[in-house]
Amino acid sequence: MKMSMLYTAILLLVAAGGFAQNERSTRGHDHNPWYSNTDTTVLQVSNTEWRAILPADLYAVAREKDTERPFTGKYWKSTTRGTYYCAVCGNVLFRSDAKFASSCGWPSFYEPGRATAVRYQADDSHGMQRTEVLCGRCDSHLGHIFDDGPAPTHKRFCMNSISLDFEPDAKKH
Repeated sequence: MKMSMLYTAILLLVAAGGFAQNERSTRGHDHNPWYSNTDTTVLQVSNTEWRAILPADLYAVAREKDTERPFTGKYWKSTTRGTYYCAVCGNVLFRSDAKFASSCGWPSFYEPGRATAVRYQADDSHGMQRTEVLCGRCDSHLGHIFDDGPAPTHKRFCMNSISLDFEPDAKKH
């Protein structure tokens, strides 16, 4: 009887570990032929093609410029060290070293990982004048940039978590 209880306890612990929150991206990219963390070639893919590949929630934000609700995204309060990628195409976007707690409800960064990681576009929607931030590789909507960030840039790249994939840094032994 004790041995049976021990096996049950071990099984429950193993199962519970499988349900623990993991900050690594869990979105499958098996059906996305354009997803790459190394290719920087600018993509020319139609929204019709993206709609067939992307999950509906990601498509709505990345391709239709929707916005996820504040304080609900997977990465808004993450402090794990690593690299953030475009969830649509895999382009390297930000390093966690440039992430800061802005308390706006979305993950915020003061600079992209490299100058060509993102591009900018005027956004006059919703009666506001803002600057939209798009992926430099696939033109997907990531969020907006504001002039109220910390030094050294005084910029706040306010990003939608759903538009980001994350890969934690390898642990040093």
